[in-house]
Amino acid sequence: MAFLNGPRLLDWANSPPHLQFNKYVLTGYRPISSVQECIKSLFYLHNELGNIYTHGIPLLCFLVLLPLNIPWSQISVMWLGVVHFLACLSPQLGSVVYHLFMNHEGGEPIYKTLLTLDMCGICMINTLGALPIVYSTLLCYPFTRTVALLIYILLSSYAIYCAITARSRVRRLRSFAWQALFRFSFFLLRWIGVGGGSPTSLRHFLTMDALAVLGGVINITRIPERFRPGLFDYWCNSHQIMHVLVVVSILYLHWGVLDDLLWINTYHCPSD
Repeated sequence: MAFLNGPRLLDWANSPPHLQFNKYVLTGYRPISSVQECIKSLFYLHNELGNIYTHGIPLLCFLVLLPLNIPWSQISVMWLGVVHFLACLSPQLGSVVYHLFMNHEGGEPIYKTLLTLDMCGICMINTLGALPIVYSTLLCYPFTRTVALLIYILLSSYAIYCAITARSRVRRLRSFAWQALFRFSFFLLRWIGVGGGSPTSLRHFLTMDALAVLGGVINITRIPERFRPGLFDYWCNSHQIMHVLVVVSILYLHWGVLDDLLWINTYHCPSD
């Protein structure tokens, strides 16, 4: 919803070259702007407004409500609750900053810095978000658990490097693929009964990853705007759909991790 009269918006052909990444979004591009002008764009209609608010509103809700929803007094491993909270915030924070300031007057160098921040936010939820999953799955194998956590953190650091240096959307998405495979291996351990974890958390995690993959595919294929260029310039384009799916995916991550954290507090390994 717009509250202010904004500047004259640009079409795709007249927008800065570094912002011409979706040829099916034809209109609604903000002109090059200062920091103050970028902030003012929160209050008038343009083609990034939906992207800002589809992550901005959930970010504020998660920032306030998640700490209240996590049963801190019932968690025996406190750092898992902290990294989970940070994981839920990171992709939305990076995304909001990226979409809000992407037309900054600093041009392409600033844009690339913001894109790096956005990619780091995605990598952080893939990294921090998986730590409680790994910990819970290998709860009864402390040495293996420590090694797995260290390996995952190191490999995630490499994934961040691949994501921020990727030159295409497909390669960027591919940077996160091995992390998904790593998580899937732990899901498999749970499914065959070798790994630990709450009996109800696995389906939450599988739903989480399915929604995240679906959102990534929709974003890469530019559906639905590729079929009707110009019709979805402001609302309901592929990137906004992906944002909504990511938020729902984070909710499933939250529900699954909560189940696991409470399970850890009550479960006793056979050797105990």
